[in-house]
Amino acid sequence: MEIFDYEDIQLIPNKCVINSRSEADTTVELGGRRFKIPVVPANMATVINDEIAKWLATNDYFYIMHRFAPETRRAFIETMHAAQLYASISVGVKSSEYDFIDDLAANQIVPEYITIDIAHGHADSVIAMIKHIKDVLPDSFVIAGNVATPAAVRDLENAGADATKVGVGPGKACITKVKTGFGTGGWQLAAVRWCAKAARKPIIADGGVRTNGDIAKSIRFGATMVMIGSMLAGHQESPGNILKIDGKTYKQYYGSASETQKGEHKNVEGKQMLVPYRGRLVDTLNEMQEDLQSSISYAGGRDLKAITKCDYVVVKNSIYNGD
Repeated sequence: MEIFDYEDIQLIPNKCVINSRSEADTTVELGGRRFKIPVVPANMATVINDEIAKWLATNDYFYIMHRFAPETRRAFIETMHAAQLYASISVGVKSSEYDFIDDLAANQIVPEYITIDIAHGHADSVIAMIKHIKDVLPDSFVIAGNVATPAAVRDLENAGADATKVGVGPGKACITKVKTGFGTGGWQLAAVRWCAKAARKPIIADGGVRTNGDIAKSIRFGATMVMIGSMLAGHQESPGNILKIDGKTYKQYYGSASETQKGEHKNVEGKQMLVPYRGRLVDTLNEMQEDLQSSISYAGGRDLKAITKCDYVVVKNSIYNGD
């Protein structure tokens, strides 16, 4: 198995066949809906909130609402549906989550997307939850994760998952690899490739993306969608406090398994940090789309499929050489 990560890969250009990058189509289909770009903000409390979710859905972006205010989820779904927008939520695997799913089913409240959000998703508990959701809410598109191996992808797909989320600990705010010795940190892109080869359904690459070019690399190695945390935190609209330090502006960012999120120092696998203040979210998303359009033009095509056909080279830690 070839081991590499984002900074080790450069894609090789093909002849450009479009006159302007604006002709390139960056849209992607997931769960019967088409979205503007193959990017989803991480379902973390410092990245997504109700207002951002509503704006994203209104503007044809995919989102996954976090699961850290469980008592608000039913109202969130109802609010999104009242606005004629799709609802995309996260759940865990505790017994209370079964009660929540059953309550939705009993009241015929059907979120279009449900993400089972567990740090170690290759688990009997996740398989059981997939089966339960598919039994009582069969019309919901179920995303399950997070996983790191082809065996995990196959097991979750066979249980009924409609997509799997790949990445264990490669995120900037995640310290799983340090605390446990396990994870895909340092070889996340190779893990995406490995898992995508086994997948029959969409893969969401989650974690380790540091530049816009990494989105194209994720697509090249089999991801349908790319989940991004730190690069989509720190915006004007983002949850979290704005702090000024030495004349520079920052915002809070912390992992889902951090002490800050949990409210206690127990089973901590995330950390808190500051990210630079980035201005408006729409500007960052537009830049991501424009850069991805450029990627498509370099790939020699007109849509994302062209990127999947590119050749590549592995040149260890090559991206910033010469800077």
